[in-house]
Amino acid sequence: MTSLRNSVNLIGRLGADPETKTFGNNRTVARFSIATNEYYRDKNGENQKETQWHNIVAFDNTAKIAEKFLAKGKEVAIHGKLNNRMWEDDKGVKHYVTEIIADEILVLSRDN
Repeated sequence: MTSLRNSVNLIGRLGADPETKTFGNNRTVARFSIATNEYYRDKNGENQKETQWHNIVAFDNTAKIAEKFLAKGKEVAIHGKLNNRMWEDDKGVKHYVTEIIADEILVLSRDN
């Protein structure tokens, strides 16, 4: 059951093209977000759609795959883990973010 600890699987569509950077000793990072939709009926019986946005981060080979194959609107499956981080800006304000560190990316759509 250890493979279930801090494990995330999502299917969604990219909101924008991935942003890729090289840093350190030839390491690569790609950042992008995907939207997932959930459908339900409200108390009046009306169909509703709720969209959640998820921040995705990929490193090295996974980042290179994202850079090469992903684009805004593509449907993807992501497997990874949750990562919470905090930083303090110049004015001393603390910022918090939750991201998914992608281990695997599978492109599900051929075009947008």
